[in-house]
Amino acid sequence: MTSVSEGNKDQSEYWNSESGRKWVDHEDQLDKLLSSALEEVLQFADPMPGEKVLDIGCGTGASVLRLAKTVGVNGEVTGVDISAPLLDRARTRAEGLSQVKFMLADAQSYGFETQAADLVFSRFGVMFFDDPTAAMANLRNAVRPGGRMAFISWRGMPENPWFRVPFEVAVARLGRPEMLDPHAPGPTAFKDINRVTGILEDAGWTEVSGVESDVTLFPPGDVTEVARLMCSVGPAIRVLRELGGSDADAAAIEAMCLKALAEFEVGGEVHIPARLNVFTALNGTC
Repeated sequence: MTSVSEGNKDQSEYWNSESGRKWVDHEDQLDKLLSSALEEVLQFADPMPGEKVLDIGCGTGASVLRLAKTVGVNGEVTGVDISAPLLDRARTRAEGLSQVKFMLADAQSYGFETQAADLVFSRFGVMFFDDPTAAMANLRNAVRPGGRMAFISWRGMPENPWFRVPFEVAVARLGRPEMLDPHAPGPTAFKDINRVTGILEDAGWTEVSGVESDVTLFPPGDVTEVARLMCSVGPAIRVLRELGGSDADAAAIEAMCLKALAEFEVGGEVHIPARLNVFTALNGTC
């Protein structure tokens, strides 16, 4: 693996640990959960046949496969991630696609080929940088003049039941963990549109735009299966880990999430509203 910048070592350790492997274990469920968000950001990105795309934080490859289908065999999609377990799975899924390659790298500091990409794209993969301005400047350097960026991120936890429900339930059971910096690397670090557009402008991007977008998440399975998934990844796990929760606590939290999810059950399925931000920008370098 290429070197990881000092500030991103915690993220590297996290995504290469058991936490990252859980995303592989739940790949199909998570892909379905996030499919509506992926389609939303694709509309803004508008990838075209023959284009070269960098997919940042590509995970197990759902977005890479979707982009590869659009750019075709004359295009190129490079999936970039800091997690070896996620990329190993992504490589397996993309076998036989000549237009796809993968890179195990820290996108904040990696020396990408200069001005080679038409599009930098991300589905929930760019909120984890220790120095987001440096990361966005580094990514801009990888994009041709007139090329573009498009990515989607979460708004705040209170606006997103997928995060809010398990966090509130875990806190009710175990107490509140140490408060984090609201802008610390993590899923909701880019909740503030004005802050993020400022980061992009400071990094040299032009025609920067950030818009709110509301979609519905459709996690697969019935409410019991969704509660199990909700408690397998995300904030409930953090609370359990930091406060030393037991197996009994974990079971109780899952049972409480199951009860709370009844609000979102529709005809035996679970429909969860999600409030997101979509950002776009151009590389105006001449």
